[in-house]
Amino acid sequence: MGTGSITVNRRALRDYHVLETIEAGIELRGTEVKSLRLGHVSLIGAHARIEKGEAILHGLNISPYDHGNQFNHDPVRPRRLLLHKHEIIRLQAQAEQKGLALVPLGLDFKRGRVKVSLGVCRGKQIQDKRETLKRRTADRESARAIRDA
Repeated sequence: MGTGSITVNRRALRDYHVLETIEAGIELRGTEVKSLRLGHVSLIGAHARIEKGEAILHGLNISPYDHGNQFNHDPVRPRRLLLHKHEIIRLQAQAEQKGLALVPLGLDFKRGRVKVSLGVCRGKQIQDKRETLKRRTADRESARAIRDA
């Protein structure tokens, strides 16, 4: 119980250049963990900010647990990320640079705990997105040619 990928933010990988990744724990309620085990989560539009010396994840949508009744949670509430102080200070220095953002790249279970892969990212221009798409298509075609030959 408790290992494996929950979700990957494929849109972030398409829209950003990932400069660095860091793994952080996340503070959750019981019904949120149960909902995550069912895979009811969306990372689209999520981002992290450093507020008052704490890393906070905003915009993460965890759907309410079906059997949670009155104990259910707010689906898009801000959630605290669990990082060491020196990691928070380093991330804050990087996030304050112009054009850099803290974007969640994925959610995983590790030994029964939920971990967030957080990326320090720089936004891609439209040209970069097209170039990435062309490169991916060329790689796919070359792999197909090698396989068929």
